[in-house]
Amino acid sequence: MEEEPDRDQPADPRAERAAARARIEQQQTWVDLQVRQAMERGDFDNLAGAGKPIPDLGTSHDPDWWVKRLVERERITVLPPALQLRKDDAELDAHLDTLGSEREARAFVEDFNARVIRARYTPVDGPPLITMPRDVEATIEAWRERQTARRAERAALDAVTDAAAPRRRGWLRGARRRRR
Repeated sequence: MEEEPDRDQPADPRAERAAARARIEQQQTWVDLQVRQAMERGDFDNLAGAGKPIPDLGTSHDPDWWVKRLVERERITVLPPALQLRKDDAELDAHLDTLGSEREARAFVEDFNARVIRARYTPVDGPPLITMPRDVEATIEAWRERQTARRAERAALDAVTDAAAPRRRGWLRGARRRRR
């Protein structure tokens, strides 16, 4: 029976280094094998930026280069709160017209007003805040009027297309007549 080495005894440092070196060499060959197999499968084909030159990094190092690239790639617009609220105010009616119920429209206007009020009591960075909260009832009433006008326009358009289109009979009705 062979005796097991005592785990409390320190191992030969040379043997440990040789074993570590062998593991690293095997790891490198394993990684190379994985990359080679991925290339054969075509995993690296059609990557973004393939066939394009590497962008010039310039002479000075910018620690925020990745943020700037992200903003450019994703087309993210970052505005100061005062300008964002002005933009939201200008687009509020158009956004309300996409909502289907009065409850959604009312909640959206109330959320807008809450953001304006929160911005009024926050120290201002950038241009001054000139956007005022919207009167919820007046805004909802204008939304109702636009909804009613759109429904009337749609009904008139449907009436015109119904009058212009020839009347079709259902396929079931024609099949019943043929059987008689």
